Amino acid sequence: GRAAEAARGHARAHPGPLGADDLPWAVVRAWDADVRGHVERDPRLEDGRDRVLIAAVNFAEAALHDGPDRAEPARERLLAAIDDLERLTLRFGRANHRAAQAGYGEAGQPIA
Repeated sequence: GRAAEAARGHARAHPGPLGADDLPWAVVRAWDADVRGHVERDPRLEDGRDRVLIAAVNFAEAALHDGPDRAEPARERLLAAIDDLERLTLRFGRANHRAAQAGYGEAGQPIA
């Protein structure tokens, strides 16, 4: 949840201090740091992460080159992709050995 909220915060604050090239990586940074390393690899989660990155690139480009009429729908698509990744993680995420060592539960246990 914290990772998704951090991503949403970057999406809502853009354009701002982050440049268009930095936004996609900032959006997934918290998920990569807090979640990705603590869940078993799952192609559904990786695909969801990729969709967030693609939506972030599209939004950053729209915010940079297009007017609000194209940027706002792109922002909404990014927020929807973030929500989807959060739901996928809660539905399919399983704690890995690193998570178990950190005290987040048993390896293989659903994270939700």
